[in-house]
Amino acid sequence: MVAPSDNAPPDDDVLWARALHYSHSGSPGLIGVTAGVRRGEILAVTGPRGSGKTTLLRCLTGRLVPEQGEVCFDGVPVHTLGPVARERLRRDRFAWIGPEPQLLPELKVWENTALPLLLTGATHRAAKHAACAWLDRLDIGGFARKRPGALTRAECQRVALARALVGEPTVLFADEPTAPLHRAERALLLRTLTTAARSHGITVVLATHDEETAAPADRRLDLLDGRPAAAATAADSPRTTEDQAACSLSA
Repeated sequence: MVAPSDNAPPDDDVLWARALHYSHSGSPGLIGVTAGVRRGEILAVTGPRGSGKTTLLRCLTGRLVPEQGEVCFDGVPVHTLGPVARERLRRDRFAWIGPEPQLLPELKVWENTALPLLLTGATHRAAKHAACAWLDRLDIGGFARKRPGALTRAECQRVALARALVGEPTVLFADEPTAPLHRAERALLLRTLTTAARSHGITVVLATHDEETAAPADRRLDLLDGRPAAAATAADSPRTTEDQAACSLSA
């Protein structure tokens, strides 16, 4: 891993990454990606499947440690933290929602939602109150005592969103959260996510290959083959006549 640079993160960026490199079994996952997201902002990380979106989110959360580059959260260098400290950061300050709800079928909806609070030591009463409040905000309070098997896929995904938001994280990482849903269901989940995040000042890093899903974001970062899209395009562009001539001369 490279040593920290002298370039400090911008003051208004709650989450910042510089020149990230990461490979999967020798295959490039990220190549020199730099990103920053301001507090309360929604950043869409876009690109086709395999472009490095999930890898970037995992590096930003500390689930993956970049081979080169830096990740800072609120001034803390995440890439230098040990495994226990990174796990604590994910538990206390971050939340994650992916394309699969991953609800526990034996637990009621409110129990699934309250699980992050219960695991951090909240009382049963306080956790249930917070879980039910978030279920009500997301218009699924009527399902609180049901089990996931009685819900549709879209309803389960909204429960997963409530679970991600119940601890009111500083940053919510959403990795293709609307991918398995039909268009109307995608629009509802996205509207619910963005409204909840903006009303509570939660920063969102949203990975998606879908243009409609990316549309409500404040800014976007386009990736292609593990690079920022502009850099990837430049790297793949044909050589100019001058470039070819220079190669011939050097040969």
